[in-house]
Amino acid sequence: MIKSFLNPIIFAAGVVAISGSVYAQDTKKAPAKGPNPAPAATAPAAAAPAKSAGSDLYPQSHFDVLLKERVASGQAPDSPQLREMIRDELINRELVMREARKKGMDKEQALKASMELNSQTVLVRAYMQEYVREHPPSEDQLKKDYEAIRKELGSKEYRARHILVDKEDEAKEVISQLQKGDKFEKIAEQRSKDPGSKDKGGDLDWASPVNFAKPFSDAMVGLQKGKFTPTPVQTQFGWHVIMLEDVRETKAPSYEEVKPNLTQRAQGLLVEKHLADLRAKAAIK
Repeated sequence: MIKSFLNPIIFAAGVVAISGSVYAQDTKKAPAKGPNPAPAATAPAAAAPAKSAGSDLYPQSHFDVLLKERVASGQAPDSPQLREMIRDELINRELVMREARKKGMDKEQALKASMELNSQTVLVRAYMQEYVREHPPSEDQLKKDYEAIRKELGSKEYRARHILVDKEDEAKEVISQLQKGDKFEKIAEQRSKDPGSKDKGGDLDWASPVNFAKPFSDAMVGLQKGKFTPTPVQTQFGWHVIMLEDVRETKAPSYEEVKPNLTQRAQGLLVEKHLADLRAKAAIK
């Protein structure tokens, strides 16, 4: 499959605490009772119910942002239960934030730096999302990318086994064992240094030559089915003995199947170029 090369920008949201209103409490004593007491002063408005009082601890904008994020992420549909959960979370955040401020934690340099970075992350993410949205890859570009990748993958896939060792002499010993009739799979399990294939008898499954280091792919493509390399093959990973098991025509996915991946790849390249341009403009080396 054609893989996506886009590394998504990671987002870590910080919370900006907004202090709620503090309810005033009337500390005046009630007038003494008498035979003809004076009319009582108009009583202050009754305290708002708990739900409203709790809502005063956070701004509506914070509630709206969290609700939108939770629904968009697929965590839960918009419902009274979700809204109540978000309300409780915002109240708890504010109450804990107040306690942290009482202890002076918001003045600690390390925490201040962390909060500033979180705030920066939110702005960076919003900017990059908007930039990508304003610069969508064209259909022509995506189709050109698709054809280029198809060409790079080639028309054939190969199924090979290999035995990886550290030294050339070890690889020559492996070849000698194979020439004497020892089983490739057994030697791979005993001697190969490749943790991903040794327990499978060195099996690398079906793959395009571009997935391997060039010396490896060149040697593999030059083999006949059922044959192994007569001399060791060196790559940056060590020394290989390779056996070709089979060859088949490449079954490339259709353009529509991989269009989402192609789009992500194009967006990733766009982001990389934009960052490079910003660095160049700022004379950053």
